[in-house]
Amino acid sequence: MIGHGGTDAGGCLDPRLTWRSAGTADLDGWAALIARTAAVEQPAWFERRADLAQILESKTNPGAANTILGRDGRGVSRAYGRITKNRDGDKALGFGCVDPGWQGTGIGTGLLGWMEQRTRERFAGDAASGQPESGPVPRLRLHMEQQHRHQAALFKGAGYRTVRYYNQMHRPLAIGLPEAELEAGLELVAFGPELHEAVRLAHNDAFRDHWGSEPRDEEAWGFVVNDPQARPDLSAVVLERSSGTVAGYQLASHDAGGAATRGFSEGYTDLLGVRREFRGRGIAQALLADAMRRFAAAGLDKASLDVDSENPTGALALYAKMGYVAVNSSMAWDKEL
Repeated sequence: MIGHGGTDAGGCLDPRLTWRSAGTADLDGWAALIARTAAVEQPAWFERRADLAQILESKTNPGAANTILGRDGRGVSRAYGRITKNRDGDKALGFGCVDPGWQGTGIGTGLLGWMEQRTRERFAGDAASGQPESGPVPRLRLHMEQQHRHQAALFKGAGYRTVRYYNQMHRPLAIGLPEAELEAGLELVAFGPELHEAVRLAHNDAFRDHWGSEPRDEEAWGFVVNDPQARPDLSAVVLERSSGTVAGYQLASHDAGGAATRGFSEGYTDLLGVRREFRGRGIAQALLADAMRRFAAAGLDKASLDVDSENPTGALALYAKMGYVAVNSSMAWDKEL
């Protein structure tokens, strides 16, 4: 994701562009805008056409109300923004970008002002439909990679503050891969449709003590398991044999197009979780070791993941022990509206 942001409510959409919500007819131009921006800013990941098509399918965050796309006089997409919010969530998330050739002209400021206003509306709508009046203050959260200093300047100037740091980590697969065995009574199995719901519930349980995490409903989980880059063959689940309970899971993806621009291929661990009652039994280590072997067998160069620098489970130390090295940092920025 690239160009996340927000600004004060005084921003207004730039009149040089024609603004409207994004629809299926805009997918090609929308994806091209993001690709042009990514070619300059070199983010670790960015949305492709298939990702955007999936976004427009959301019922919780319908594109008609939660996206904005600015086009120039020739009909070329030059800027976009969108927000997402869970029904009972305490924050909205903002995403967007401005064409590199149009940056620095104030378009981003107005665009991100739209995000803030839309966030206020979403919180007000939730309150009107039954959320307690004492519910959370509207909050917009933005993410950016550390090297994108122009975004940091924009966010800071608009009144946002950094609230969390994350590390992107890589582990070369050409060197020796770790061995990790599960305790008796636990078994590692393939991840398939029959486990989708059980793993969703396990994920919500495992991440209830993680900063910033919110429970994922069926729609949100569908975006995970049906993501265009999801690789169930590179994923796995650990079950307790006696009960069939999901103890832990590792869900992976692979961006085949990213290898051409980044110079290496990677298996990416999108989600890794272990339920509280199963922690301390080597499950995460076994899942990561299994993931590395799956990635290597698929001919990939590196195993990758992101980790909250203040993760309460000690994940950062585990990853370092298994040979992962931090290669990039990102930050979350918050503003109460």
